[in-house]
Amino acid sequence: MVRVAGVDIPDNKRADVALLRIYGVGPTFAYQILDKADVIGSPRPKISELSDEQVNRIREIIDQDYMVEGDLRREVNGNIRRLIEIGSYRGLRHRRGLPLRGQRTRTNARTRKGPRRTVAGRGRRTGGKK
Repeated sequence: MVRVAGVDIPDNKRADVALLRIYGVGPTFAYQILDKADVIGSPRPKISELSDEQVNRIREIIDQDYMVEGDLRREVNGNIRRLIEIGSYRGLRHRRGLPLRGQRTRTNARTRKGPRRTVAGRGRRTGGKK
């Protein structure tokens, strides 16, 4: 196992796929990192096939050019905390655990709202008989 940016990267996976284990590195960034490190080729190498020099180059590129893992998490949480403190609409939605970007909440939104909580008197009422 190779350790990059504080994350153990599996040896048996291709280099571009293995870098996705790092928080903040997606497919585009993984390709850019491998391109800068001169690792990418037509048969995409596995992490175990890379030399120590190539792994060190990847490690240096990630440390210098990209914000990943703890730093990125801290910045994202700081941004959310700032929105909550200034009392913006998005901050209120974060505080209440509701969707932020205009999605409907009457139905759906279960990922943000969590499991259904049954409320008394929410059933459909039939018309009264005369």
